[in-house]
Amino acid sequence: MRVERITLWLLALFLLAAAFTRSPENAPASAAGIAVAMSAAAMAVTQRVRPLTAVMLNLVAGTGVVLASGGSHSSLGYFGLCILALLSVLTAGPRPGHLFACAALVFLFVRLAEAGFGSGWVPWIGGVFISALGGSLVVHEQRLLRQLRAAQVDLANRTRLQERARIARDLHDVIAHSLTVSLLHISAARMAVQHDPGDADRALAEAERLGRESLDEVRAIVGMARSDGADDGASALALTPGVEAITELVERYRSAGAEILVECEQGAANLPVTISTTAYRIAQEALTNAARHAPGWPVELHLASPNGSLELDVFSAGPPGPAVAAGNGGHGLHSMRERAEAVGGALAAGPVAAAAGDQRAGWRVHASLPLKPPRQMPCGRPL
Repeated sequence: MRVERITLWLLALFLLAAAFTRSPENAPASAAGIAVAMSAAAMAVTQRVRPLTAVMLNLVAGTGVVLASGGSHSSLGYFGLCILALLSVLTAGPRPGHLFACAALVFLFVRLAEAGFGSGWVPWIGGVFISALGGSLVVHEQRLLRQLRAAQVDLANRTRLQERARIARDLHDVIAHSLTVSLLHISAARMAVQHDPGDADRALAEAERLGRESLDEVRAIVGMARSDGADDGASALALTPGVEAITELVERYRSAGAEILVECEQGAANLPVTISTTAYRIAQEALTNAARHAPGWPVELHLASPNGSLELDVFSAGPPGPAVAAGNGGHGLHSMRERAEAVGGALAAGPVAAAAGDQRAGWRVHASLPLKPPRQMPCGRPL
């Protein structure tokens, strides 16, 4: 709308210049032309009218321009036709706006023919054509700008949804892990409270310590959800442990009585942060599910990095719970699969039946996470 209002002011200036350069006896015609041109053009700009109505108003304004400018090709008032050609495209759109440009060009060609095809009217023909073309380019750029802004809004909305999903996954993993291990310690303390009070006290102290750590982590995640800082993603990665912390994760379960065997390929290079934190969260969720749905059964965790990918395998020898066996694994399996796919990997989880020569049966979670470029997988202290 700002561009259209500027064109109105330019139209008024050129029409006034044309009126002052004409002879005094033409003053009434100039005044009438200025009144008609400005009134019609202002209505086309300020009123919400249909495209064809806007073109008709601009045609009326063009008649006023011709009346105010007279029959001389040297009149500055004919700049008004160029301005109206631009204004028609801006207010009515390219296709309807070109109708005015065609009408103006027909008028100018008639004038050119009446003048014996001299060069006086040729510049005005070119000016109207260029003005209509320039208006079309402006409308095209405005359309692209609107599309870009809509895409930016859509991207921002998707980013917010993805961030909420990430925070929900992190909260689910932290709370589920904390509650599962704490319940294991509390169960051990309940069974040992009579014959070994010291062991019961240690188990309760460990459950309390784990609860406090988890509460701090939950507060940090919630704090990032409330923050509007640009480095929240980097902060989230910095707060999330990586594969080097899997040893400590396993020790928590072992201290609560879980039997876990770990095999980890040694390496000197560092993993990408996103791959490392994703592997940790998947291992955390897989161990939590194993402790929750098949308590007391041994668990095996394998980490390797063959052929440029990080392979994480968690096998529980116990049968899965009824809900998991029925294929309704809740948020846990869905969260692990989302984490793997977010970094370009894949995750498979399901029951494993005993095969010939292998009596192991239970539940397996296998994640394959790509490394770019291929790197060896580091471990923490020897497991």
